[in-house]
Amino acid sequence: MELEDLVRPEGVLAHLKVTSKKQALQELAARAAGVIGVSERSIFETLLERERLGSTGVGQGIAIPHGKLGELDRLHGLFARLDTPIDFESVDDQPVDLIFLLLAPESAGADHLKALARVSRLLRNSAVVEKLRATDDAAALYAILTEPAATNAV
Repeated sequence: MELEDLVRPEGVLAHLKVTSKKQALQELAARAAGVIGVSERSIFETLLERERLGSTGVGQGIAIPHGKLGELDRLHGLFARLDTPIDFESVDDQPVDLIFLLLAPESAGADHLKALARVSRLLRNSAVVEKLRATDDAAALYAILTEPAATNAV
């Protein structure tokens, strides 16, 4: 699974201005709705439901909110670089500034897990994360996320 299969250039946000976890999820749900054509409310409620099980803030300033929606026919991802880090109730209590949203069809059992693992591996690569934090251009962020060197290094 390649990241360009998950994220489209229009699904990369270089300057997300939010002040809370809830606001971040709302903004991401709104953007995702526009990109994938599913109701913003449905996406937001799915993300909130997942967060109630435990924060998707995985540590080191990174969060990977995710959920399954019956309306989807394939996996979709969005990436956001926040202008100001926010509290995401992360496992290490560090504020989050990089968010990778992953949405999957209800039927995507193993594929959903593979995609989560793929995104997680990429965002554990300190060189990739450093590059993502060093740029504030959406096209450059997309290029970093989908570059073969990053993909092959993980």
